[in-house]
Amino acid sequence: MALYNQRMNCQLVTAAKTLNNSQLIEDKGAFFGSILGTFNHLIIGDMIWLLRFAKHSNRYQALIQLSELPYPTSLDDILYDQLEPLIKVRKQLDQAILDWVKYEAQEADFHRTLTYSNTKSEVSEREFSELVSHMFNHQTHHRGQVSTLFSQLGVDIGSTDYLLDIPDEKSAG
Repeated sequence: MALYNQRMNCQLVTAAKTLNNSQLIEDKGAFFGSILGTFNHLIIGDMIWLLRFAKHSNRYQALIQLSELPYPTSLDDILYDQLEPLIKVRKQLDQAILDWVKYEAQEADFHRTLTYSNTKSEVSEREFSELVSHMFNHQTHHRGQVSTLFSQLGVDIGSTDYLLDIPDEKSAG
């Protein structure tokens, strides 16, 4: 899922570079208004979850380093009002996710619970693996919205099919 996440974000960024600023910030009626607003929400969602995940193990250095980035005060903050700084942070987040999954996370981590406070300061304790799945599902949900917004503008973002990221064992042999 981390590789799929990175691929899809790259495809969306490539599509975004074809638009002008007014197209990026135009309120299109999506949950977070515009393409740029939705991109910001994706970063915010990732930041919130990844920094919660960072507390799950002191091995998670790839996630802990993200605390240096600007932290949102709400789910609809516009942390990045220009595309280029947003792209830089998006790439940093995607690399941190890949590094965390590949080098730091251990299978046993996913079978424990994580206690965290949500944005309303309500405390929850949930299975870590389910929370990680939720983070990836949240990304897919909002990237689907952005995909629709691009489609409305006549911009093809390419295939969004996760199947492309699953190795074909028959071809590998």
